[in-house]
Amino acid sequence: MLRDVAVLALNGAHAFELGIFCEVFGIDRSDDALPRYDFALVSASGGSTSTRHGFEVRAPHGPERLASADLICVPAYDLGERQPDGVAEELRAAAERGARILSICTGAFLLGQAGLLDGRRCTTHWRYTGELARRHPLARVESDVLYVDEDPVITGAGTAAGVDTCLHLVRKEHGSAVANAIARRMVAPPHREGGQRQYRERPQPGERTGSLAAVLVWIEANLDQDLTVEAMARRAHLSPRTFARRFQQETGTTPLQWLTGQRVLLAQQHLEATDESIAAIARRAGFGTIDNLRHHFARRLGTTPRSYRRTFHAPDDES
Repeated sequence: MLRDVAVLALNGAHAFELGIFCEVFGIDRSDDALPRYDFALVSASGGSTSTRHGFEVRAPHGPERLASADLICVPAYDLGERQPDGVAEELRAAAERGARILSICTGAFLLGQAGLLDGRRCTTHWRYTGELARRHPLARVESDVLYVDEDPVITGAGTAAGVDTCLHLVRKEHGSAVANAIARRMVAPPHREGGQRQYRERPQPGERTGSLAAVLVWIEANLDQDLTVEAMARRAHLSPRTFARRFQQETGTTPLQWLTGQRVLLAQQHLEATDESIAAIARRAGFGTIDNLRHHFARRLGTTPRSYRRTFHAPDDES
């Protein structure tokens, strides 16, 4: 279970991305029955560091504090800034002992320097994906996603996607109710899937705007039905081809990928909060059978419905 979080204050760090880590993991929200982390801001050099904006950050901890962390967070930084010797080695050692390493934006370059991206899927801000791939040819760089979870290495794209990346990890560790509560405190969207595109000309579906807003609401209310692309297109009074193209434009993902994500989220919520059997939840979420539910849980969450329910303290069942 995630308990001990260390955030690196790098030379030339970007203040917004550094602040995201402090906001998600560094605030005591135990008054709302939310997790409280043993949080540490760590100076990579052992003293104060200067951000790209020109102000100094004085961190109370030096690099030795990384040795106990369950999670080490690496913010964006100016790539022209040299980081202290040994920082990359500290990250590699932490990953080898089982700690998670989470980066936002150009923080991924330090992970690459540590060898943590070799053979792994990863991402960074869309402006830097080409450079990341050039510097680290063994990395499998994905240029158009919000975040990539290749446990124990998690990489997020720029700025707002950093919030999505952190909330994804909170959801993975503590369940959707906790992640949603933190998002609510932050006045942030509770969930955007990592596979959504970094850049959109139109709002995402969670904002419920755009020409397909009414159809998205209808889909969410009918997740237990047989929702083919043809059926969704009929509801939108569009041909399947036009509907699929417009859906991609407005949401950054395909209709079936979005539908599956909504069904998995609904199943998570019922596994956490109800005593329904897993078979009943599979039907309610539109998967039909336990086998289908297990398949999509394994692909999306890397676990089984039974294990997820046990982890998040809902009563287990024997179905």
